[in-house]
Amino acid sequence: MVDSLAGVEVQFEPMRVEQLDAVVAVEQRAYAHPWNRTNFLDALQSGNQAQLLVAGDVLLGYFVAMPGVDEVHLLNITVAPEYQGQGWARVMLDALTVWARGQSSQWVWLEVRVGNLRAMRVYEAHGYKRVGQRKDYYPAGRGQREDAVVMGLRL
Repeated sequence: MVDSLAGVEVQFEPMRVEQLDAVVAVEQRAYAHPWNRTNFLDALQSGNQAQLLVAGDVLLGYFVAMPGVDEVHLLNITVAPEYQGQGWARVMLDALTVWARGQSSQWVWLEVRVGNLRAMRVYEAHGYKRVGQRKDYYPAGRGQREDAVVMGLRL
């Protein structure tokens, strides 16, 4: 997939309502329990930071973050499945960190499924530390729930 991006400028742009169909399509390919259009619409209407990472007209990924008092909460970060493992999550985490510092935030917080070891390794490599666990935080199908690991990055 990298070859198809050769020579194409990669950039961030604000997520807009008219792009939600493409965002939701990526979300559904990436997760067993994806956000739906309403989740993204609510995030946009709430004034959260929502950025797309694009290469030309290709949607590589996106993140949604909620600012708070002296902190930012990462609500969703997703790399399109066909572009995973190429470093795009690190690019988005770097952009999130720059934005959070610009907001005078002192922390970035997130939750990640306890079973998502790949994501936890990416976060840990970026400096995030495990600080707790939320019992039965995520839906896991068939009436089951999955715990979340809470991670934080001190800025």
